[in-house]
Amino acid sequence: MTGPHPNTLARTLRAFFADQLPGLRGLSPHTIRSYRDSLVLLLRFTAARRDRAVACLDVDDLDVDTVVAFLAHLEQARQNTGATRNVRLAAIHTFFRFLAAQHPPAVAHAQQILGVPFKRTGVRPLAYLEAAELAAVLGALDRTTRAGRRDYAVLATLFNTGARVQELLDLRVHDLQLTPPYQVRLLGKGRKERTCPLWAQTAGLLRALCAEWQLEAHSAARVFLNQRGRPLTRFGVRFLLAKALRQAVAACPSLAGKTLHPHSVRHSTAVHLLKAGVDLATIGQWLGHASLNTTTKYATIDLEMKREALARAEPLGTGPNPAAPWRRDATLLAWLEGL
Repeated sequence: MTGPHPNTLARTLRAFFADQLPGLRGLSPHTIRSYRDSLVLLLRFTAARRDRAVACLDVDDLDVDTVVAFLAHLEQARQNTGATRNVRLAAIHTFFRFLAAQHPPAVAHAQQILGVPFKRTGVRPLAYLEAAELAAVLGALDRTTRAGRRDYAVLATLFNTGARVQELLDLRVHDLQLTPPYQVRLLGKGRKERTCPLWAQTAGLLRALCAEWQLEAHSAARVFLNQRGRPLTRFGVRFLLAKALRQAVAACPSLAGKTLHPHSVRHSTAVHLLKAGVDLATIGQWLGHASLNTTTKYATIDLEMKREALARAEPLGTGPNPAAPWRRDATLLAWLEGL
């Protein structure tokens, strides 16, 4: 694809990644990397299947049979989940829609690819941390070290804001307001900004972090850095959470049976707000959901909490239920007069 006469596939891929995704659709760098990884995997799989170099592939090589075989390869050989398979397919669909718009002769070909269905996957229970579990995780961090204090600030800010991991990693010093009213500006999906309030304790942690890491006030410097002074990565956040979870199990055994990841902290925020009586619409705005439909997954947890409350209450007729005052009086009139 780097030769002097790129074919249709090469030209379309370049336009897709150079113009369509970052410019016209305004996707985040993280989303663009996800699309890139999906298509790179497809190209490598197709090259091996066709026994030719990636640079020699063209649109016709990416036929519907190849795409279906690729999706099966993801699940069988790479042990990807159905959800991951669907993410890869979504990227492929997006590319072929763009191909059809840019190259009309390929419309029929693209329609075949767009006809490949997503796989229905079971709805997995949301993984989140109860208040005691979160306290145990935070308590497991070694705050006598600079890295430990940073890790504490990372997890505390994630929980306070309910931010996506990439939103947290993209934070710059000028996004923080660490004087009352404490708040942070987050850049979410679709490059949409939202402002989230901060607890005074969280603001204090971030203020101390900026001072210790010598981050200039109101600057464009990243807030969370690794030990080499480079921006912290998603892998770094996953690593620090996994380490804290391992260390917290002794103090909180319920953590042993849970599969948790950084996004679980976001779920924990939603559940915490829900238990505090915050309505789903406000939670959706807090988390930066584009649609209330996305937030409704927490309604299941809300229903479970109501069921637990109902189970604790005594059903009618099974517990103490003194007769109403008007039944104890001889006449309704006597009861009324006693009011």
